[in-house]
Amino acid sequence: MSSKFKSKVKIEYEKNGYKVISLIRLSESGITDLMCLKDGNALFIECKEAGDTLKPLQKYKIDQLIKDGFIAFCLKDGHGQIYPPPL
Repeated sequence: MSSKFKSKVKIEYEKNGYKVISLIRLSESGITDLMCLKDGNALFIECKEAGDTLKPLQKYKIDQLIKDGFIAFCLKDGHGQIYPPPL
């Protein structure tokens, strides 16, 4: 099910010139909600509503994407980036 927060994130990244693809039910379990493409680069975003939590499998998938050289993170409505913790 699509969330209001995910829709807001998608619109914001599209305004900044990204082609945004929703990955829900497109691939394996735990994959991020959105893949954003721009200038030959890809970034992956997991979107969480204010009351939702990031699952261990989702953290693992984000970590794997980062290890493979991609930008990947989780945004939570009202909190910004929650994983990996911003520097």
